[in-house]
Amino acid sequence: MNILIADDEEDIRNLIKISLEENGYTVLTAQNGKEAWDILTAQKVDLAILDVMMPMMDGFNLLRKIREYSTIPVIFLTARTDDMYKVLGLGLGADDYLSKPFSIAELVARVGAQLRRNHEYLSPRERPSSRITYGNLSIDKEKCCAFKDGEPIELGAKEYKMLLHFMEHPERVFTKRQLYQAVWDEEYYFDDNTVMVHISRIRNRIEDDPQKPKYLKTIRGIGYKLHYTGETS
Repeated sequence: MNILIADDEEDIRNLIKISLEENGYTVLTAQNGKEAWDILTAQKVDLAILDVMMPMMDGFNLLRKIREYSTIPVIFLTARTDDMYKVLGLGLGADDYLSKPFSIAELVARVGAQLRRNHEYLSPRERPSSRITYGNLSIDKEKCCAFKDGEPIELGAKEYKMLLHFMEHPERVFTKRQLYQAVWDEEYYFDDNTVMVHISRIRNRIEDDPQKPKYLKTIRGIGYKLHYTGETS
């Protein structure tokens, strides 16, 4: 499950991120409403935790935009204790509301409750499959395992996240910076070589001949994409 945290206070973002990751969630972070909106339109998000008062776009306006196309659960965080803010947030379509300071254990519990409730409302046909298949590759997202021809592939945590990102967006070209942001969820320490090393490790696991990849293709001058034709290139 991908959880988005949007809050302009770095300490709060990091505290929530660490706690959710300890409970098995993948966490995306944004420091303002616009950055959060960019993530929501570019990646799959299962639940959003939004601060009400954020720069560039506040939580209420962000929720309005989200509800134009998505019914994902949204939990509001705010330092304002006025009932008016809570009523407004819930009226706009928020699913839950926590006032700062809050208990991180309670927030994690509410995240789990909202995700379970949302999953129960989906019909079996609508519920997302935990397994992704592309060519002879497959990933079981619940078990965090990757397979080739049905046999397990040994991958490090970052390599698994990168391969999962590619398999969730097959045929799409990603720059090295985009891959770094998606896998490491940060930009400050971006390094071309780090991405290249992990690409090489993934190829060594999934390709018959890493020098002539059938899956993970280099798009010269741009980046990489997952594209399987059964032929080398």
